[in-house]
Amino acid sequence: MTLLTIRNVKKQFGDLTVLENINMDIAGGERIGLVGMNGAGKTTLAELIFGSAQPDGGALTYHAAGLRIGYLRQSTSYSVHAFSGLMKSEQSEGDQRRFLEVSSRLGLRGVKEWEESRFAGLSGGERTKLAIAHIWASKPDILLLDEPTNHLDYQGVDWLIGELRSFGGTTIIISHDRYFLDEAVDRIVELQDGSSVDYPGNYTYYREEKARRYASQLRHYEERHKYERKIEAEINRLKNWSDKAHRDSIKTAATKGGMKEFYRSKAKSMDKQIKSRIHRLEKIDVEGVKKPKEEAKVAFGWDHPGKRGRRIVEASRIGKRYGARQLFRDSSFYVQRGEKVGLIGPNGAGKTTLLEMLMHRQAADDGVLWISPTARIAYLTQDVSDLREDQSALELLQLTFELRDDIGKARTLLANMGFDEPMLGKPIRQLSLGERTRIKLAQLILQEQDVLILDEPTNHLDLASREQLEQTLESYAGTLIIVSHDRYLIEKLCDKLLVIEDGTVRRWENGFRDYALKQAADNDDDDREVVHKDGDEDDGGANRPRPQENAANAEGSKAGKREQKRQREEELLLVTTRIAYLIGELSLVKPTDARYAAIDEELKGEIAKKKTLN
Repeated sequence: MTLLTIRNVKKQFGDLTVLENINMDIAGGERIGLVGMNGAGKTTLAELIFGSAQPDGGALTYHAAGLRIGYLRQSTSYSVHAFSGLMKSEQSEGDQRRFLEVSSRLGLRGVKEWEESRFAGLSGGERTKLAIAHIWASKPDILLLDEPTNHLDYQGVDWLIGELRSFGGTTIIISHDRYFLDEAVDRIVELQDGSSVDYPGNYTYYREEKARRYASQLRHYEERHKYERKIEAEINRLKNWSDKAHRDSIKTAATKGGMKEFYRSKAKSMDKQIKSRIHRLEKIDVEGVKKPKEEAKVAFGWDHPGKRGRRIVEASRIGKRYGARQLFRDSSFYVQRGEKVGLIGPNGAGKTTLLEMLMHRQAADDGVLWISPTARIAYLTQDVSDLREDQSALELLQLTFELRDDIGKARTLLANMGFDEPMLGKPIRQLSLGERTRIKLAQLILQEQDVLILDEPTNHLDLASREQLEQTLESYAGTLIIVSHDRYLIEKLCDKLLVIEDGTVRRWENGFRDYALKQAADNDDDDREVVHKDGDEDDGGANRPRPQENAANAEGSKAGKREQKRQREEELLLVTTRIAYLIGELSLVKPTDARYAAIDEELKGEIAKKKTLN
């Protein structure tokens, strides 16, 4: 059943047209991902769907009476009073019960007994979890989520994915979290140049299908261009013949009267053919395949840091408290020059507090935290609201770094990050959150430091910017310490981890994938232990395996798991190779050809197989 129809919707802000030709049919039970560059109008479209903004053209038609829409905005605006008010009389008993249940499943237990001071100390992730719980408790028909994974920890993201899969209503998700989009949606709608384009499937399929469509359109455009050059060559040849026929008709007029009409008739015929071909060119220009627009590329750049001492950070049995609450204690770890370290842990565990300590903004309550005095550290915070909103991007960078003698450097940097000339003069208040994040990254780049501390650097960045930032950080020669809930980013960049878990900070040497596998194995072992304790009868030990048998069984089990992993990796490699081959084949076949449907069907099957293997 169709819940909402969007036809030719247009939205302007002054002279700026954000949305121009939006067309969508949204059915019950659909899981839609809304993607696009920063400033493409994703949040604007969400506001139109929710009803808090009205279109300047076109229509949104709701096909169900009393349709309830739960809307999680990008920057949670709940105040301390609003959060504490959730537990008061403004909620029905049923809504309050559901709110407490969801909060508890998200790891926020005992919310009903929290004092107002506890709400004041909420982390960004805890605020997001409470907001999601509040929206979920209202039992909406449509869930409209704008960047729901910003600030959520990995457990929170996994919980949200599981809940969305079981949710019976419709979900529309704006997100730049690639892992989340892969797991949570089965349809992508991309906003580009004010229009909407539909793609079936999750994020991975969308990227592959977009690349295939681009290659196909580019090939057809090149064929059209080749055909145009052929027609232009014919026109030039006909013009030469026509000019010669006109000259011959004049030349023979005085000597051979009968030939004059022949050459004149020949010249007219040539002129007619020229007009016909010119008309054909004009028609191709209007109706022919257009050159596909290349995806916007955002270029970041870092100067290579100078070499200094081997150690950057060394912690010896440090501890930190927040009021009466112990964040971590008795924690020892180190960070060496050139390492790329991911800092992970549940929401509220103290990740941002630890970063503040590394920046000398807070001190350890216990132990010793040593930071190299020669280390030049740049810190990117999560907050994008601390930029002066009355200044333009260029003014901000000039004032911050006193670049009056080097304006060209700032202009080049901003241009590489997607800021054209009109955007350079806009006040910050008119820029999207993603554009503000890019300005903060520009500030950080211009500091030319050799240690980068990044707190959720991909929050608010669009997908293209995330991928470009990954590539740039991968080649960065300095030291990186990154807090991020973007799994793709942490897996790709960080070969070491600092894990805040069970009240301690510890170093993990083998990267996030290895850590996640270890966590999953530990959880499986815990589950098996619970089953053994609850379900096995005590036989006095007669049938229990001996210690030697336990060791042998454990070793055999590990060997079996290693073999399964090797086989899965080999199969994944074969599937990936087949997908690349099929995409290449599909770009060479016209959609009207009989082979197109067969190749396309096989491609979908291989993509589904790859998703299962992953």
